[in-house]
Amino acid sequence: MFIGEAPGFNEDKQGRPFVGAAGQFLEGLLSAGGLRREQVYIANVVKCRPPNNRDPLPTEIAACKPWLDQQMEMLRPRVVVTLGRFSMARWFPGQSISRIHGRPEERDGLTVVPMFHPAAALHQQALKATITEDFRRLPKLLEQLRQVDTASQPAPSDSDPAAAAEPRPEQLSLF
Repeated sequence: MFIGEAPGFNEDKQGRPFVGAAGQFLEGLLSAGGLRREQVYIANVVKCRPPNNRDPLPTEIAACKPWLDQQMEMLRPRVVVTLGRFSMARWFPGQSISRIHGRPEERDGLTVVPMFHPAAALHQQALKATITEDFRRLPKLLEQLRQVDTASQPAPSDSDPAAAAEPRPEQLSLF
């Protein structure tokens, strides 16, 4: 699951997250990380576009929290990639994105990977290589988590057909 900050102009018009210039860059970043958009779920901390595309206010983030919580509850992601400081602050309050980007940490039973927002590279070209490198590390992280999940799963019992029918971790997408 990838979590950005808020819909922009194009996202607001289309009702989908990350469809503008930052979304096009995100798709390239996903590709650099060995992923396709169809394999991940993308959400935002704030569900409505703030006026004049300003940063979301703490009250707006708090008001939208139940919807993000419900999305996470329904999806039960194993990995959350935060895109930018507003989504990062949920798990890393008071931290600086420039200090902790790309470093996965276990938080609230999730592996949370803070990353720069793709739009940051559109405004500061110097960040493009950093953001791309962070995304290139995702396949290794996902593989490590798959191995841990697989190793911790008990083998299904032959006498329990329901357990044998449940999907194994290696059959599930981590996002």
